Amino acid sequence: MEDEYFMKQAYREALKAYDAKEVPIGAVVVAGDKIIAKGYNQTELLGDPTAHAEMIALTSAFNAMGSKFLGECVLYVTVEPCAMCAGAIKWARIAKVVYGTKEPKCGFSKYEPCILHPNTEIISGVLGQESSQLMKDFFMARR
Repeated sequence: MEDEYFMKQAYREALKAYDAKEVPIGAVVVAGDKIIAKGYNQTELLGDPTAHAEMIALTSAFNAMGSKFLGECVLYVTVEPCAMCAGAIKWARIAKVVYGTKEPKCGFSKYEPCILHPNTEIISGVLGQESSQLMKDFFMARR
């Protein structure tokens, strides 16, 4: 299956966050061609600043795989992961990260050397315009 298909599933998770008045970021973890975990931002709901979409999806994926390593998995996330999430992705040894839009304020790509595991493949821009617009719409509505 193509990256765009799975990113659309991550985008659906982002819409759940948007509807819950959370920063609209969604994530899915894929093993083979199957989604094994999903997550969306729930920092307000849970009162937990670490409850990012990626962290929720990773925790669910660890449980689904019965392992703390996800070396055969792909993480799809609508917005570039922050440094915290990138650290978790590194320790999980995710094979590939596909994200939609850049996060210019606190995305992992701001850091040198890269926070992610050196073997992790990175693809950006998949559904980037849609993901970016959802973020803009969210923050415009809050002003």
